[in-house]
Amino acid sequence: MALSTSLISSSLLFPTTKYLLSLTSHSHPLILFKPLKIPAAPKRLSHTKCSAVADLKARTDDDNKVFVGPTGEEDRRREKVVAEYDWTEEWYPLYLTKNLPHDAPLGLTVFDKQLVLYRDGAGELRCHEDRCPHRLAKLSEGQIIDGRLECLYHGWQFEGDGKCVKIPQLPADAKIPRAACLKPYEVRDSQGVIWVWMSQKAPPNPSKLPWFENFARPGFNDISTIHELPYDHSILLENLMDPAHVPISHDRTDWTAKREDAQPLAFKVSERSDRGFAGWWGRSSEPELLNYLRFDAPCVLQNNREIVDKNGEKHYFTGLFLCRPSGQGKSMLIVRFGNTRRSPLIKLFPEWYFHQNACKVFEQDMGFLSSQNEVLMREKVPTKELYLNLRSSDTWVAEYRRWMDKVGHGMPYHFGHSTISLPKEPAVVEHAPAGVVANVSASSPAKGGIGTVHAPNLANRYFRHVIHCKGCREVVKAFQAWKNGLSAVAVVLAALAILASGRQWKALLLVTAALCSGGAYACHSAVVLNTTNFIRTHRRL
Repeated sequence: MALSTSLISSSLLFPTTKYLLSLTSHSHPLILFKPLKIPAAPKRLSHTKCSAVADLKARTDDDNKVFVGPTGEEDRRREKVVAEYDWTEEWYPLYLTKNLPHDAPLGLTVFDKQLVLYRDGAGELRCHEDRCPHRLAKLSEGQIIDGRLECLYHGWQFEGDGKCVKIPQLPADAKIPRAACLKPYEVRDSQGVIWVWMSQKAPPNPSKLPWFENFARPGFNDISTIHELPYDHSILLENLMDPAHVPISHDRTDWTAKREDAQPLAFKVSERSDRGFAGWWGRSSEPELLNYLRFDAPCVLQNNREIVDKNGEKHYFTGLFLCRPSGQGKSMLIVRFGNTRRSPLIKLFPEWYFHQNACKVFEQDMGFLSSQNEVLMREKVPTKELYLNLRSSDTWVAEYRRWMDKVGHGMPYHFGHSTISLPKEPAVVEHAPAGVVANVSASSPAKGGIGTVHAPNLANRYFRHVIHCKGCREVVKAFQAWKNGLSAVAVVLAALAILASGRQWKALLLVTAALCSGGAYACHSAVVLNTTNFIRTHRRL
């Protein structure tokens, strides 16, 4: 769904921007450059021999023309290049600033490191390891008291710098030991996103903090959403780099992607480094319409586009994906689509509508991406022994996995194109509350502030998106209130209709009651959309 999101993203989040769609049949944000001569797609083979079991090592010369793989000594040498890398000496996107709870700590993870994020009494962002030094209770389950972070197990309190200032059980004449303090992580609020520097040894490197030029341009507007997803961040990034799946996986999503548009694509890598790669891609049949993709370590993927209108004015478009590894088989994604030229029709749609469309796209990919994650963990081999990467669709996927080969040794675990490093520790299984008990858990401020009878699970849109999105939480609350109010009014009107003596009054009251009931049902449907598990449906061909 990645560039998939990218391909349909602008049309999903900005479905009325026909100006953008007119430039490409894909809905991805693009960058237009001078036309590049890109080789035509290879002719189809007239005969293809297949065996019952695919042998990825037994390839013919014809296969090498179709599949991505080392075809020369230079490519083979590149597969063996290793660069110095420490995954902690990076900035990771934690959360959208606007969605951070103002009255409660928030628990987040980066790989296997559990963090607690909050604002202190002065409004400053603070981040610590999410465990109390006393008995390892999660501080994110605590509360903020007078700007201090309090552990709810025994009431220990900590200042924003991590200093422990209160232990209720300590004798009056005893000093609080220094060992009771917390180690802070450096955090920054940049362009509406909160970033964390994961190293507690090396000082923060400001030059590595991502900066997106388009988001600083005058008149640039964006729609940003956040999603928690049940598969590894590398699979998420790989998916976002895959424009070829969009016509198939997202067929007829908002009438933009169409399966009959699936076709060979052309790719040209323009830059490779220890920090990532960049390049152009587009339809082989339309070399003048090229998309620009850029991946920057460890988790930033973007597509930018510049358009010059008939008046010579430049307009800028950006599709930005910030992918945080949040544990084995889990990831957190911040999606941001913006531009300096917006259709006035977009103002007719509420922002939550675009959030729901974004959720729908991720749900369409969720099943097979989760299963892909399971296969990688089970097979425990590099991707080149499992993937059949086509030159005409999977170039970015191969580039990404080869980048993993180069720096994966500096990560907690990785799945590279020709190398692999498995997790040293098994994934932590968090036992979520079930049934009515989940109602209490989901009602806490840090979890969204509204109750639900659903146990937390990432097949549920509420737990994937709504609890992380302040705007959508408020909308769901409003729909709940309107549903209850309209239902009560409908009952009262129906009772009055029974008591009314005049035929005209009975008819008027009954019609009004029916309209209120219809409104209550519509509100109920909106709430259900956000609180029930996703079930994939297939369009009959």
